[in-house]
Amino acid sequence: MVALSLFLLLSGNPARAQQVVLQGFWWDYWNANYPNGWANYIADLAPRLKAMGIDAVWMPPSIKNSNQGNGYSPFDNYDLGDKYQKGFVATRLGNKDELLRGVAILHANGIQVVQDIVLNHNDGAGSANGSGGQDPAAWEDNITSKYKNFRYVSFTRPATDESAANYLARNGRFSKNWPNFNPNVGNNSTSGDLHSILFGPDISYYNGSYGQSSNATFNPAQGTDYMRNGNRSWLIWYKKQMGFDGVRVDAVKHFPAFAMEDFLSNLQSNAGWANGGATMYAVGEWVGGASQLDQWCTDVQDRAGTFDFSLRDGLYSIVSGGGNFNIGSLPGFQQGRRVVNIGGTFVHRTVPFVNNHDTFRPTVDAGGNYTGWNTGQELAPHIDPFDPRLSATYAAMLAFDGSPQIFFEDLFNIGNTGKRYSHSPKSTVDLPVRTDIENLIWCHQNLRFKQGAYKVRWQGADHLVIERSTRAIIGINDNFTAWQNSTVSCDFAPGTVLKDYSGANGIATVTVSGSQTVAINTPPCNGTANAGRRGYSVWAPVNATTGYNLPTRTTTHEWELADDLGDNDVRSLRQGGALPAASTVSRTAGRIYVGVSRTISYNLFPTDATRSLTVAVVNSAGTIVSSVAGTGTLSGSYITPAEGWYTLRARNTSTANPAQRCFVKATYTAPTVVTGAMTGRRETVLANSPMTSAGYLAEKAEIEVYPNPTTSDRIELTVKTTLEKSVSLRLFDLTGRLVHEETVKMYPGSNQLRLAVAKALPAGLYQLTVPELGISHKLALR
Repeated sequence: MVALSLFLLLSGNPARAQQVVLQGFWWDYWNANYPNGWANYIADLAPRLKAMGIDAVWMPPSIKNSNQGNGYSPFDNYDLGDKYQKGFVATRLGNKDELLRGVAILHANGIQVVQDIVLNHNDGAGSANGSGGQDPAAWEDNITSKYKNFRYVSFTRPATDESAANYLARNGRFSKNWPNFNPNVGNNSTSGDLHSILFGPDISYYNGSYGQSSNATFNPAQGTDYMRNGNRSWLIWYKKQMGFDGVRVDAVKHFPAFAMEDFLSNLQSNAGWANGGATMYAVGEWVGGASQLDQWCTDVQDRAGTFDFSLRDGLYSIVSGGGNFNIGSLPGFQQGRRVVNIGGTFVHRTVPFVNNHDTFRPTVDAGGNYTGWNTGQELAPHIDPFDPRLSATYAAMLAFDGSPQIFFEDLFNIGNTGKRYSHSPKSTVDLPVRTDIENLIWCHQNLRFKQGAYKVRWQGADHLVIERSTRAIIGINDNFTAWQNSTVSCDFAPGTVLKDYSGANGIATVTVSGSQTVAINTPPCNGTANAGRRGYSVWAPVNATTGYNLPTRTTTHEWELADDLGDNDVRSLRQGGALPAASTVSRTAGRIYVGVSRTISYNLFPTDATRSLTVAVVNSAGTIVSSVAGTGTLSGSYITPAEGWYTLRARNTSTANPAQRCFVKATYTAPTVVTGAMTGRRETVLANSPMTSAGYLAEKAEIEVYPNPTTSDRIELTVKTTLEKSVSLRLFDLTGRLVHEETVKMYPGSNQLRLAVAKALPAGLYQLTVPELGISHKLALR
């Protein structure tokens, strides 16, 4: 072993712009205290995350899916949990008001929001029972059974019933037809990474992929680049409406990089007041080797980085090697395009990670405790968070270049507490933290790792030493029983006294020699070191300035009042709709949750500046507390006397006015902690009619099928419920014929099953239902 001074830099200047991002969910995320209200859960967790120094939270997909699943089956881009369609209003994250409140509370705690976005496919064409979704003229892809009519409810066309006629007449924004998906006349292909039909109708972003439905009543003309133009417009609307700060994009190898670059460019520079800027956090999920990751970054002009799956292979080797992996080789696993110079700011685009929801699929019992692993569903092998070398992988990942991603199940223990689905996020007993990972985040943030240049100082079989120049020296040891001590060169001045901020070496200090060398002592992975630390040490000056703090941030949302957005169904939030002609009836833009003694700054932007309009703020008692009337852009402000919900409304001031579309914007500050509980929301809060018993059960249960498409001899599913009862699993073909049925016992939590289909079924689309729980799910057999 020899001391090294390998400088792995893209510039002589230290890179600075980076974020520590928590993936704020796991694959089957659910909490019975927050039924279909994950945004409320994260809001309650936010103060703990702030205290840890988490910069941003990666939120699950938040648009309406074909079911209340985990978000990766996108149905209606413009439904954030405010429309009544598919038989429900709220998404898994909650209704739209709750989603926006969750964003605002994270911001109030100084935490940014990274929104997960799915751009590769749509899913669930048809009404709640599938009616109207099939277009007989669609070109055959042998997977989706031609279910490619996507029609959506709107303020002027709510879901009066679930018939094909009603569905095909719905006129919500961004309807889609079969030529928008592969195969089509503009791109007649269903093979390769870009065109495979994997998760639902596969979006085609080529300019000739447009055309009309053969059987829809609402059938507006389409033009060149329909899907690319439509998704670009939607993303800008989405960023303005929700107020997120960055994006994680799903499955980017499965649609063209030119489309991704287009979307990122517009989010960064063409979203008006909501521009993310050139340094906006953006990461794409590309599963591949280092050269492939680098090429994709080049193809999108470095507007985004990738999750470093190449480095992750090395991190997995630390664990799977059981101490036999040459940890000194780990730097060679990193992708090359890690740091980008953007206008003099060095931005950490790459995202190193240990686990995420796609690499981590445990099987669990009724309480959520791990019982094994669904390895066939993992994109890459999992790293068990109970493995003694987990801390070493996180130490390396945080020491290397990049904006590190922390996985929920690595930071928090929900694997053996029996409270996976029932814990309080506010409770350190219910939701305990892994102290090694918490300490490493503290060190990374308070010692400002990324303000120091990245230098590899020692590479041995069991000891890797990284310096973040004059900030910290990180030792990583994958040996289970033996301490590792290496004398390394460093950039700290001679005589600098360093201590181990991990606590593994207790109160011991070391002093930098006159020749700028220092001895780095790193504990083994068996937990026998001080504070139970495993496999890492973090050395920095004893007088280092700490106190990392995330300042409170305001939140801005912009609602568009238009007839093809929102929903007027009594079961919906009843938001949206253009200002009606010859009427002074108010339209509700949306609701915000504001802290006490905080200023709401609000604006109305008309499309016809010659007409007098009124915009108002209404308190929770229904009283107008502030309003502005006039022509052109209107601006007002209001200081809140109490924490709570405030509603933004707009109307024509005169009955002489014609109909008009307009925009309402509000900037405000939420509280860091909500007074009272956000748990136990019921859909009745959203509607004027009581919830039916079937609706109540549907809120308490859900079904997921993975993989989907699949084969009839491997139909694997997860049924989540809070009930204990026997249920019937029924599989119907497109004619409504029952082709399979079996009875199983359900227990509270996740029930993972495989259908015992005795006879092979033909390829096509099927409907899987559990009538006792009021839930159903489409699945495709291939």
